[in-house]
Amino acid sequence: MSLESEIKKRRTFAIISHPDAGKTTLTEKFLLYGGAINLAGSVKGKKTAKHAVSDWMEIEKERGISVTSSVLQFNYEGYCINILDTPGHEDFSEDTYRTLMAADSAVMVIDASKGVEKQTIKLFKVCVMRHIPIFTFINKMDREANDPFELLDEIESVLGISTCPINWPIGCGKEFKGVYDRKEKNVSLFKAAMNGQKEVDTEIVDASDEAVFKDRIGDAFYDKLQEDIELLDGASAEFDQEMVSAGDLTPVFFGSALTNFGVQTFLEHFLSMTTSPLPRKSDQGIIDPFTEDFSAFVFKIQANMNKAHRDRIAFMRICSGKFEAGMEANHVQGGKKIRLSQPQQMMAEERHIVDEAYAGDIIGVFDPGIFSIGDTICKSNKKFAFEGIPTFAPEHFARVRQLDTMKRKQFIKGINQIAQEGAIQIFQEFNTGMEEIIVGVVGVLQFEVLEYRLKNEYGVDIRLEPLPYEHIRWIENPEEIDVNRIVGTSDMKKIKDLKGNPLLVFANSWSVNMVLERNEGLKLSEFGRN
Repeated sequence: MSLESEIKKRRTFAIISHPDAGKTTLTEKFLLYGGAINLAGSVKGKKTAKHAVSDWMEIEKERGISVTSSVLQFNYEGYCINILDTPGHEDFSEDTYRTLMAADSAVMVIDASKGVEKQTIKLFKVCVMRHIPIFTFINKMDREANDPFELLDEIESVLGISTCPINWPIGCGKEFKGVYDRKEKNVSLFKAAMNGQKEVDTEIVDASDEAVFKDRIGDAFYDKLQEDIELLDGASAEFDQEMVSAGDLTPVFFGSALTNFGVQTFLEHFLSMTTSPLPRKSDQGIIDPFTEDFSAFVFKIQANMNKAHRDRIAFMRICSGKFEAGMEANHVQGGKKIRLSQPQQMMAEERHIVDEAYAGDIIGVFDPGIFSIGDTICKSNKKFAFEGIPTFAPEHFARVRQLDTMKRKQFIKGINQIAQEGAIQIFQEFNTGMEEIIVGVVGVLQFEVLEYRLKNEYGVDIRLEPLPYEHIRWIENPEEIDVNRIVGTSDMKKIKDLKGNPLLVFANSWSVNMVLERNEGLKLSEFGRN
């Protein structure tokens, strides 16, 4: 198969949602239909239940939440699909933001009984910022749900995007009868399939056969559907592929991921409405995915996915051309040529070595400690760098105390590796060495993950002492300012990052302006220096 054909069949998308909307369950069902797994796992449930494939960390299995993005690849009806499953919990939103940079489109999962929730709004805004297509799956129709028209209004008013329902629900909860396909003008009748089974007993009824249709769903539901269809045809936006591709219109589907209902229909429509890998911006202009020269960027680093080898994997989104195992490429930020060894593709923590991969694919390569998030790797002699991945200022800080000083080496290695993954940021006292370590995180749950991982992956016990700081500023012009002479406030502290860049942390936001007023010429930034 030609390079162009291989790239054209790729589809790479992220799944986003508020926690508990059913995102990981939907991911599992996609894998089920792709034949990648035989039995879908549950995110929560009995201890004997099978866990979701995408939740591979022990803490995820124990807590029933996703705390790190996972990458899953499978084939379905001629397409090669790369799914980026993201954590829903807002404390891990930074990982999700970075992962969205590697996606060409997004699937937004909404709980039918809760509508648009806080975390959905934050993640949606990142998609809008990147103008990527967004597809909406309104989940849990087999439970009590909000009125579907109200759900559409909420999506449009809160998220500011037009909606186009592709299908329409008939009832909900115990009275959920199925969904009406607006284009085909037929109805898929609902019959739950439990225990992760692939087959759903779905009966398709022609909506034009009024007698049969009424017999299956009853007169009241039939009359209500006729009213809804009339209202939809008059008021809702028509499907427009260009608007979908521009991120201005979201196709909406209704179903139940837990019972598999509507998942296959959604997957098939989604694949036909999405495009092959999109061009990427770089400092040398737009990079076309169909150019022969290989290029990629690192969007995620994960240590200790394989407990036996204690390895470190850099996840790369291939942006153009073809990757071949063992190939030599330019590490742009490192300024040297490297050989990309042990290339792997993932099914969460399961992996297999690959000989080749194409634009749109996600691969993991062995990282000896040279890569950072956002790095560009390219084959071309004309070196370029893809646009950077945003970093987020931590909002919570704690001093880390090591309980067993004899394990200092493991402690330093562990906390540095976890920091390089982007899950935490490490700082030091301004005028001391590594004895005093301060950790900053975007969400407080990351402290718990840090404690858990240091203990389980590195055998190190720590105690975290919360600090009162909530605001951080990098000093933009340290060469022009004597940091030791900065006149601060009582709630300010001087620290430095691992690159030695000086920073100021504050307990109160008003102190930032006060320090600027007291120190003429001082320039502060909310973003770090690379």
